[in-house]
Amino acid sequence: MVLGRMAPGNDSSVKEFILLGLTQQPELQLPLFFLFLAIYVVSMVGNLGLIVLIVLNPHLHTPMYYFLFNLSFTDLCYSSVITPKMLVSFVKQNIISHAECMTQLFFFAFFVIDECYILTAMAYDRYAAICKPLLYKVTMSYQICHLMTVGVYAMGFVGAMAHIVCMLRLTFCDNNIINHYMCDIPPLLKLSCTSTAINELVVFIVVGVNVTVPSLTIFFSYTLILYNILGIHSAEGRSKAFSTCGSHVIAVSFFFGSIVFMYLKPSNVSGDEDKVSTIFYTIVGPMLNPFIYSIRNKDVHIALRKTLKKTCLSK
Repeated sequence: MVLGRMAPGNDSSVKEFILLGLTQQPELQLPLFFLFLAIYVVSMVGNLGLIVLIVLNPHLHTPMYYFLFNLSFTDLCYSSVITPKMLVSFVKQNIISHAECMTQLFFFAFFVIDECYILTAMAYDRYAAICKPLLYKVTMSYQICHLMTVGVYAMGFVGAMAHIVCMLRLTFCDNNIINHYMCDIPPLLKLSCTSTAINELVVFIVVGVNVTVPSLTIFFSYTLILYNILGIHSAEGRSKAFSTCGSHVIAVSFFFGSIVFMYLKPSNVSGDEDKVSTIFYTIVGPMLNPFIYSIRNKDVHIALRKTLKKTCLSK
């Protein structure tokens, strides 16, 4: 049985939390440890590999792969913010200080919001390439791509700061056991012994804006893309256009679907369902994205062959 630990002295506020982890069933701890360790290793190798390929191959220095580079970097970072701490829960009692918990929450929110807008930028890039091909180089110039990236990270910073500032105003007392494998907002709000009304409003606004705006932008982009694709007369042209967008549609559906379920769900959903939903966009998603964007991507295949050939010749 896990017992909460109170802070010493007369100060009743909690100084550290205990993360319960994914499950409390002893027979599942070791198998799940190796499963998620394998997922993390695959995620690191896949995203680092894609980053290296994009950097080393000049023919991938285009807006599409520029945003894919940022997506892989974001996946690499926020998977690393979550998974190592999660793995600790499978082998021992996972204690995290209040400061560490707030730091993890900040970077988690920062990178998740970043991913929302990077996926949006990628959808706009595909819209510009398919619907306005003659203006593509102007519409998606390097200056505009850099400005869009600055905007992506700025939105992530503002959203993460909003959550953290509101979370720091709360007092945690008595119970310090977080029914989760990370410091996420819903389980932390359940532990607060002060009013969480402002926090809930901020969550509704920040999550609502950072899900609704990207979702609508992506939806309208792909509506226009679909309309233009259906107007292409050649079957080969339609197939090529669909193939360049298909992987992005899969990644977007997977990511936004799990976020909507997690933060905009009915209040009667259990904590265990919360944890399962979070796994999809914090751990499984970053592992799948490199494969989603590279399995049917001829440019990535060519870059991989060239890089492997250079590596072999240099030995």
